[in-house]
Amino acid sequence: MNDQPKIHAAPAVQPPFPEPGVPQIRNINWAGTWALYAKEVRRFLKVQLQTVWAPAITTLMFLVIFIVALGGSGRTVLLRGEAVPFADFIAPGLIIMGMINACFANASFALMVGKVQGTLVDYLMPPIGVGELLFALVASSVTRAMFVGFALWLAMALWPGVHVTPAHMWAVAWFGLLGTSFIAFLGVLTSIWAEKFDHGAAITNFVIGPLALLSGTFYSIDRLPPVFQAISHANPFFYIISGFRYGFVAAADTNVVVGSSVLLGLNLILGGLCYTLLKRGWKIKA
Repeated sequence: MNDQPKIHAAPAVQPPFPEPGVPQIRNINWAGTWALYAKEVRRFLKVQLQTVWAPAITTLMFLVIFIVALGGSGRTVLLRGEAVPFADFIAPGLIIMGMINACFANASFALMVGKVQGTLVDYLMPPIGVGELLFALVASSVTRAMFVGFALWLAMALWPGVHVTPAHMWAVAWFGLLGTSFIAFLGVLTSIWAEKFDHGAAITNFVIGPLALLSGTFYSIDRLPPVFQAISHANPFFYIISGFRYGFVAAADTNVVVGSSVLLGLNLILGGLCYTLLKRGWKIKA
C-alpha cells in the first residue's frame, strides 16, 4: 500500500484583472449607457426639422397670435401684486410648454416603436442595466427638450418687445431640468404601457395637452375663482411653468420652494415606478 500523504493542489488564484481582450463591466456600464444615449440623440437629430424646428415654430405662433393679432403688447399681468408685461409673462410659459411637448414625444416613442416594429430586443439584449436604460432614455428626451427650448428662446430674444433675459438663471436651469425629467418619466411610462401609436397619441391629446394649456401658461391663476385655483394647484404642470417663469421675471404664482419640492417628489415617484416596471418587464418581456 502507498502510505505517501496525499498532496492537495492549491486552488487557482483568480487574476485581479481580466485577460487581455476580454471586456469586464463593473458597477455601471458607462460605455453602453453613452451608446444608447447617443443613439437616441442621433435619432431625433437626423430629422431635426420635424423634431426640433417644427415644434419651436408652432409654439412661436402662439406668441405671434397673442402679441400681434390680439394686441397684447401693451397689457400687463399681476403676479403676486407685481405688474409684468404680458409679452414677458407669456414668453417663458411658451418656452417650457414647447419643451414639455418635445420631451414627452421623444420619451414616449422609443420603447413603443420597438413594440410596433418588433425591434424592442435592441433595448433588452445589450449588457446594460435597467437603471442605465432608464437614464439614457430620460437624458436623451431632456436633451431634445433643451434643443427646442434654446431654439424658442433665441427666436423670442430676437422678437421686438419681448424680454427673455433670465433674472435667476438657477431657477431656469433647475425647473427646466425638474420639469423635463418629470415629463420624460411620464413619457417612458406611457411607452411601457402603450402597444400602438394610438395609445401614445391619446395620452398626448387627453393628458399632456390639456394639462399644459390649463397650467397658467397664458394667464395668472390669481384671476381664477378659488375652486379653479385649487384645481390649478393640483396640476403638476403648473409648478413647472410657474417656477420656470420665475427664473425670467422674478415673480411666480406660487412659492418656488413648494413647487420645487412637489416636482422633486413626483420625479422620485415616477422614476421609481418606471424602474420597477422595466425591472419586471411589464408589457415588455413575454
